[in-house]
Amino acid sequence: MKYTLADIAKHINAELVVVPSSETNGADITVSGLATLANAKAGQVAFLANSKYVSQLSETKASAVIISPEALPQCPTTALVMDNPYMGYALLANLLDTTPAVAKGIHSSAVIADDVTIGTNVSIGANTVIEAGVNLGDNVSIGAGCFIGEQATIGKDTKLWANISIYHRVIIGEACLIQANTVIGSDGFGYAPVNKQYKWHKIPQLGSVVIGDHVEIGASTTIDRGALENTIIKDGVILDNQIQIAHNVVIGENTAMAACSVIAGSTVIGKNCTIAGLVGINGHINVADNCVFTGMAMVTKDITNAGVYSSGMPVAPNRDWNKTNAKIKRLDSLIQRVKELETLVKK
Repeated sequence: MKYTLADIAKHINAELVVVPSSETNGADITVSGLATLANAKAGQVAFLANSKYVSQLSETKASAVIISPEALPQCPTTALVMDNPYMGYALLANLLDTTPAVAKGIHSSAVIADDVTIGTNVSIGANTVIEAGVNLGDNVSIGAGCFIGEQATIGKDTKLWANISIYHRVIIGEACLIQANTVIGSDGFGYAPVNKQYKWHKIPQLGSVVIGDHVEIGASTTIDRGALENTIIKDGVILDNQIQIAHNVVIGENTAMAACSVIAGSTVIGKNCTIAGLVGINGHINVADNCVFTGMAMVTKDITNAGVYSSGMPVAPNRDWNKTNAKIKRLDSLIQRVKELETLVKK
């Protein structure tokens, strides 16, 4: 589908600034796609949201660029000017989105229990299984090969891609998006040791998972059900791919968590936190609102104050790292020598 730049400016709430040398009315130029500054062609819109790419601005072939007022003087082409170009990019991407529907109608191969409550305009893909007592809100879309366990609830406008497993009694709110192969409501890691030997007695996980509204969950992420009470993911949370959320975790509103990070059981994460990739968060701790954890951070105790926290070791040339590692191994002896010297000075 094509849109004029005037249409796009209105949709993303930007000011359209046409280059003086333009031979046509810039507002009437039509575009049908988005691209980077470096790869854009005529008929496409690019955007500049990171000053790192400003050098590409002078060479871009885009019909227009979404840009901030500060960068406008450097823009050689027609511009869509707004304070937050990245948000403009997001809004335009939604307008030009070509993602196909998860499912269309209710496929004849879907297996649906007789007492399932199905709202209006619900789509269910091929080979999906929906068990007894499930409640599906209006406009719910469920992709092929999904499993929805007994008495689960999925709120209106929520979309599930293919091969997702939603276990029994899980509650998912409205307008959520869940990517393929995710598992919600699987058993938490609960076992009791038997006679202090390396044998384990499984503890049934009697809680569930409750997910709020406008939550997005990436592919192959796992959220375990609670042992006694529920695991809770609150409104507006976004979770990346391949994340592990253990039993009885609570994640506060609008917190974002990147790929391959993990949260151990019974930990409470505050609202508006940012958790980068490969972060490990210990169990039975509390994290304050508005915390940021950089990549590979290890969180082992309560965090009571908002702020930025780091603990991952940045990469270094192998030779430098080997030297650093050798020094780390000598820290104990160095500390002992310092104590001995302090004692001598006191004497």
